[in-house]
Amino acid sequence: MGTNKAFLAMEGERLIDRTVRIYRDVFDEVILVTNEPHLYYDIDVTLVTDLIKDRGPLMGIYTGLFFAASDPVFFAACDMPFLSSGFIRFLLEQSRDAEIVVPETAEGFQPLHAIYSKSCMGTIQRLLSQDKLKVTGFYKGMKLKIIGADDIRRFDPDGRMFLNVNTPEEYSKIR
Repeated sequence: MGTNKAFLAMEGERLIDRTVRIYRDVFDEVILVTNEPHLYYDIDVTLVTDLIKDRGPLMGIYTGLFFAASDPVFFAACDMPFLSSGFIRFLLEQSRDAEIVVPETAEGFQPLHAIYSKSCMGTIQRLLSQDKLKVTGFYKGMKLKIIGADDIRRFDPDGRMFLNVNTPEEYSKIR
């Protein structure tokens, strides 16, 4: 993109502000995992940096779990403009008997729009130490609850909830 996607505007609001506003509607605690905390000092959230740098989104999940006071924890990428507080609440309700609650679309799992329990930390830590950084790599052996298309459609009839902004063309199309 050539720019920090969190600061792109949608309907006059930065994506990061939009995300935090939605989270505040659902959660008491909002944590932003970033390796550039100085860029976010104007946002009233807890800022943390990856416990080990350059380990990708899996380390971001581990770091978020490490610092979170609550359990389970919802994770989403900062460049998803169509988050739904209703869907996030639905995911939380589904987490009662699961360590991972993840939506699955025709494109596969949506691991950066999912619920993770702190009980995942040991497995994630082991994979990180083995340099196995695939986010879904720790799913095997965990109590997994998959949210399918019918449930997703109830909250997202237009199929936009998992869209993210990776290119200027996608940004233009989403806007």
